[in-house]
Amino acid sequence: MLNPAMVRRDPAAGTRLALTVLALALLWPGVLLSELDLGALVDADNAETMGNFLASFWPPAHDAPFLALLLRATLETLAIATAGMTLALIVALPCALLATRVLSVSALRHGGRPRMRSEALRWPIRGALIMLRSIPEIVWALLFVRAVGLGPTAGVLAIAITYAGMLGKVYAEIFESVDPLPCRALLGAGASRLQAFAYGILPQASGEMLSYGVYRWECAIRASVVMGFVGAGGLGQQMDLSMRMFAGGEVASMLLTFLLLVLLADAISQLLRRRFT
Repeated sequence: MLNPAMVRRDPAAGTRLALTVLALALLWPGVLLSELDLGALVDADNAETMGNFLASFWPPAHDAPFLALLLRATLETLAIATAGMTLALIVALPCALLATRVLSVSALRHGGRPRMRSEALRWPIRGALIMLRSIPEIVWALLFVRAVGLGPTAGVLAIAITYAGMLGKVYAEIFESVDPLPCRALLGAGASRLQAFAYGILPQASGEMLSYGVYRWECAIRASVVMGFVGAGGLGQQMDLSMRMFAGGEVASMLLTFLLLVLLADAISQLLRRRFT
């Protein structure tokens, strides 16, 4: 039997306790500022309203005119996500190439450190990528709805701008994380930067690029639904109209469709990862 005097006290116990108390002390003002009121969920009047609205979800709407409208909205959502991702890739890939150091010829000539002039040229590109991804796509959608009017165009442009910043940053980091020796060997042998990228970097980075690109396309599908609530078209806009009319059956059908879209995107992403990675 162990002697209690021989049992050593955890030297980090006091630090953990102090950090826990500090975290709770910082969390409490945040809860107060957010005006979180869980009691509203169990309030009698609110519970009755929510119960009546949820009861209207069954059965889901399935009449022919509504299903035709739902199909059109679903295809519009997929088109918004796909077109936005395509435009984002067109912007992100050149920006990623300009922002990465792995293709720097001056770094090859100066012991792996690029010259200050080369670094100065990369900073504006990195700053632009930060600006693009720092503003949420829902905010861009609000701006473009004012600029180009209601419809899918606003959603496509909002996804293209935000996701270009995200893809450009991550792709640049992927390029810098691969083994630089093949690229340096090609540059040292006189190959152009595009040739060094195509044969020295891309074969190593293609798997991660594909994985992240498909994941972002899946996120774009969800984002296009959210942006529909501000008038950017697709399932979100139609769901907003149905919720305003308290058409629970239509909302239920759209939620099921949205679930199927996410499952479809996940299945496609797994298929592509198995095929190309």
